[in-house]
Amino acid sequence: MPRFDTRRDLLLALCASPALVATLPALGQPLGQWQEGTDYTVVGNPQPTDSPDKVEVLDFFWYGCPHCYAFLTELDAWRRRLPADVAFKRIPVAFDGPREPHSKIYYALLAMGRAEDLHVKVFDAFHQKHMRLLDREEIADFMAANGIARDKWLATYDSFSVAGSVSRSKLVARNYQIDGTPTLAIDGRYLTSPSIVHLHSNAAALACCDFLIELSRREHARRR
Repeated sequence: MPRFDTRRDLLLALCASPALVATLPALGQPLGQWQEGTDYTVVGNPQPTDSPDKVEVLDFFWYGCPHCYAFLTELDAWRRRLPADVAFKRIPVAFDGPREPHSKIYYALLAMGRAEDLHVKVFDAFHQKHMRLLDREEIADFMAANGIARDKWLATYDSFSVAGSVSRSKLVARNYQIDGTPTLAIDGRYLTSPSIVHLHSNAAALACCDFLIELSRREHARRR
């Protein structure tokens, strides 16, 4: 992977990321000391991105994951502050067939333009109201209670486009070798998460992600 040649180069690069500069000292982490194998891993086979002109961040999640739920508030606040040159996308992960309805929920919401307002509510339903949201009818009841007509919901949920999106998400997760959630993939090349980063905190994972975004920017600039 590319290395910073001098401390001056590193500091100049970090100056372009105010959020990172503000966050690292608060975590007690020296600038530029995020380490491969300790705080993040390098993807063995770099993956193509859907946004080649931007730095792409993928959020691999599962609605039933308690760690994803604990990460949700900080991740969402961080996502909303991302600059225009960063593309953020969610990728639902189903580690087995019985959990695929959760992936279908996300892609059906996305297709109906309701992912932004109902994504958190689905998490809340599972973790606060103890709804499993695995049964097709239970899911339709939940969506109807949140303003989506049952017939429209079921038509989208059962559609070929949603099934195709679920199949693609399984392939993407397999190509990245995702074995746990939450995990963030940066620009098809790096992975980090609260469980990977050595400080084992949500804030540290996001600060490391900021670092990897800046590193990816430098790599984009070299390729131009």
